[in-house]
Amino acid sequence: MSWLSNLAPPGIKNLFKRHDDGADPLWVKCGGCGEMLFGQDLEAALNVCKSCGHHMRMQADQRLASVFDDARFNPVAIPEPPLDPLQFKDEKKYTDRLRDARRKTNHQDAMLVAVGKIEGETAVAAVQDFDFMGGSMGMALGESLIRAAETAVGAEAPLIVFTASGGARMQEGILSLMQMPRTTIAVQMMREAGLPYIVVLTHPTTGGVTASYAMLGDVHIAEPGALIGFAGPRVIEQTIREKLPEGFQRSEFLKDKGMVDIVVPRGELRARLGSLIRVLMKKGARGAGANGFPANDIGPVGRAAE
Repeated sequence: MSWLSNLAPPGIKNLFKRHDDGADPLWVKCGGCGEMLFGQDLEAALNVCKSCGHHMRMQADQRLASVFDDARFNPVAIPEPPLDPLQFKDEKKYTDRLRDARRKTNHQDAMLVAVGKIEGETAVAAVQDFDFMGGSMGMALGESLIRAAETAVGAEAPLIVFTASGGARMQEGILSLMQMPRTTIAVQMMREAGLPYIVVLTHPTTGGVTASYAMLGDVHIAEPGALIGFAGPRVIEQTIREKLPEGFQRSEFLKDKGMVDIVVPRGELRARLGSLIRVLMKKGARGAGANGFPANDIGPVGRAAE
């Protein structure tokens, strides 16, 4: 035990204590330029480095607060599917992994659904939480997306899905893969209702999520630098035994190839979504500037409605 541990008051030790997931509550190192960023400043900047523009991951709650007006939204309850239907166990029981993930994130599973206003327009948002077992797609996520589509259809509102996933959840086996056609049916519900389905691709979006609902949007928006693809670049390089192009599978590369419609920095996202909703819902532009998008920036993030 060091002398500092003996002398530092509990309050100071807690200030510098690292979280269970390895994140430092006080200082965060930018994954782009390596600069040390003050935690509170980074949160105020929506987890975007002010020096290099590198977009870091956002927690699902923070994402919802940033996209809805005044950070106010109403959560949508999700029915809970059977727990551990395959009684799966590898290094530890699946039930234990779920319990740890729920304690870490304070969420029941890897997707949150909420209803609120975006630029004054009612919208339903479904956000994947990468901190929950890598945002993996299991039965609970399938139920979440179906409930999100049902809620959007009932409210005659657009559905916006923020993707962030490593793919299917192996602990649920074939039941996880069955969520690919189920989520596709949820998208079809939006199509039949004539309502917009917008996908925001964040880092990373891979695996079965990319092969299903992540690439079925009416409009595909991507955050800068996000990794988007089915298999990762290292796997592809090992398979084809060739060096991939610079920036392969990143947002900007996919936009140039036509797989992504637009790359939008996080600070401009809410205004862009509001403009898209008005156009797709045929409500006309409001305060539009050049290119038909509003010129106003996102205000400070507040608290979500209880």
